[in-house]
Amino acid sequence: MRDINFPIFKTKIKGPTRKFNLADPKEIQEYFEFKAGSEIKKLREYLKKNTFIAYLLGKKNSGKGTYSKIFAEIVNKERVSHVSIGDIVRKSHQEILEQKNKEELIHRLSSNYRGFLPIEKAIEKLLSRNTETLLPTEFILALAKGEIDKMERKALFIDGFPRDLDQISYSLFFRDLIGYRSDPDVFILIDVPGKVIDERMKFRVVCPNCQTPRNLRLHPAKEVRYDELSKKFFFICDNPTCQEIKMVAKEGDERGIEPIKRRFTMDERLIKQAFALYGIPRILLRNSVPVERVKEYVDDYEITPEYNYKWIEEDKKVEIIEKPWVFPDDKGVPSYSLLPPAVVLSLIKQMVDVLHF
Repeated sequence: MRDINFPIFKTKIKGPTRKFNLADPKEIQEYFEFKAGSEIKKLREYLKKNTFIAYLLGKKNSGKGTYSKIFAEIVNKERVSHVSIGDIVRKSHQEILEQKNKEELIHRLSSNYRGFLPIEKAIEKLLSRNTETLLPTEFILALAKGEIDKMERKALFIDGFPRDLDQISYSLFFRDLIGYRSDPDVFILIDVPGKVIDERMKFRVVCPNCQTPRNLRLHPAKEVRYDELSKKFFFICDNPTCQEIKMVAKEGDERGIEPIKRRFTMDERLIKQAFALYGIPRILLRNSVPVERVKEYVDDYEITPEYNYKWIEEDKKVEIIEKPWVFPDDKGVPSYSLLPPAVVLSLIKQMVDVLHF
């Protein structure tokens, strides 16, 4: 992210050190209690009676859903929800196509929608939408409000709104529309270098049965196999219910960020616009640390490793080679990427500051 100075958050703490395996759910819990136990306790107390609305702003595949999910699991998943505007739009589209809950959806939209297009025309735009066009802002608000009305009152991470420059000001009034009139709101701005997102997309694979994602280079499954015919390595899904199911790449992912560069440009403009606003707190999350400064700021186990594979012919087995992943950030500086828990550690500590404990 150019022209915005995202600070390097220091995850190292003073005192005795411990090493955690951040791929192990149990050790992730221990990691957060060790490094942010007092802040987590404050947030849990706050959420017993209060909520907040956090708007997640970051490029596509920057980790918005991952970070908010980890935050909820660590702090209080009963009192925190992640709301994806994209998921709401896709669900509404499918309901109308399948006639499933269509009348209820249209009734809900009619009671919430206030816009310049007739509701029927707005629904037509929903059914003919594509990646290059945006739905009317008022229609998106109506869809989101309808879904949120069905939820218990919770702290919300809103993912996917605003999507255009005119929606920045709309988002500031979003809490009023959903009845959170006096609760704090905050913009969470996420800085992830394009190279990181490119690698996440190019090497992503999913289970065709349970949709569990993994990454051939950055997040291996427990079982890696080799196809001697194609001379390619592949994963077997970790989910016990998916017996012997081969994980596969999503069509188009091999092109990485190339097809969505226009979207990237808009996302950068949105973040810069939000950064310039007065009157709403901001949390800055940075995914990368320059190699030359890493020892000063983070522990080794918080750095994203990369994985390569070697087929041992005589043993008929795959050797997994792990090493720290070094890449050029958006300014060309050799950098390391941080694992998601380290980024969420920054989110937790900054959220406590924003909520004025």
